[in-house]
Amino acid sequence: MPRVVFPPADVFDASAVSPQTRALNEKIVKLIETEPDKWTFEPAVMRARRRQGIGPFPRAKASERAETIEIDGPHGPIPLRIIAPDSPKGVFLHIHGGGWVLGAPDEQDPRFERFVDNCNIAIVSIDYRLAPEHPYPQPNDDCEAAALWLIRTAKERFGTDRLVIGGESAGAHLSVTTLLRLRDRHGIMPFLGANLVAGCYDLRLTPSAANWGTENLVLNTPDITNFVRCYIPADQPLTDPDVSPIFADLSGLPPALFTVGTRDALLDDSLFMAPRWAAAGNDTELAVFPGGAHVFIAFPGDLAEQGLTKIEAFLDTTFA
Repeated sequence: MPRVVFPPADVFDASAVSPQTRALNEKIVKLIETEPDKWTFEPAVMRARRRQGIGPFPRAKASERAETIEIDGPHGPIPLRIIAPDSPKGVFLHIHGGGWVLGAPDEQDPRFERFVDNCNIAIVSIDYRLAPEHPYPQPNDDCEAAALWLIRTAKERFGTDRLVIGGESAGAHLSVTTLLRLRDRHGIMPFLGANLVAGCYDLRLTPSAANWGTENLVLNTPDITNFVRCYIPADQPLTDPDVSPIFADLSGLPPALFTVGTRDALLDDSLFMAPRWAAAGNDTELAVFPGGAHVFIAFPGDLAEQGLTKIEAFLDTTFA
């Protein structure tokens, strides 16, 4: 029987949200409301503004320990950002978020350094092609190619072939589609675990995503709709498991930690996907954090510390 851990019902009660988390959420909403609508900018400008720290996510300090290499991919070179200790016990293949349109591997270096130091693991983060310039399936293809490269080279490069995959938001989505491609196209499943934070698994929009509305708590319904529009060609069925992995056969996948906050527009994606993961016979833990906004682990505060500690425990257990 698979190991299944689901949260108690009281995490969804409004009284469970701490004053610190409420204040942080209010601050994020006010901040976004004082800025121009990001969708009035071209994608390149949106990315530049995000790199400057304009928007909800704090600007990250680049790691002096990071190196970037390039590997071959089906659409051209794929940069990989690597932060690694001398003798890691495992390698975490990371796929960044940003709605398949925004984001970059170096935008979470402090979090990578924390995982490297606290868990003694290497981080390899994929700088995959972004929509709308490079729509589906190009981001998926890049992630598949990077996973295959790591599977081939991890033992020689890092001294270990113990692997975990994961990411946040669109990165969690691409992590799952990568696992499915490895299983279905290559007949392999070398990853020991999947660390999935606030993923989007049904691109038709789950109820929480469709009914969130326009409140600017990091991510809202118009944002999700626009991100999907940029990423998916108009003639591509949204029920294709390579697009919406909630429709996939999920059997034979590794243990997964699903992390999400109750104030996340994508809450239902994790609430729906985790039981399907478990029903397919896979070890599953669903960690729900009261009041957490979308990808709440990226913001300072006690709730992020709790979420990061949970992820580190998952990584330690998986690589043990």
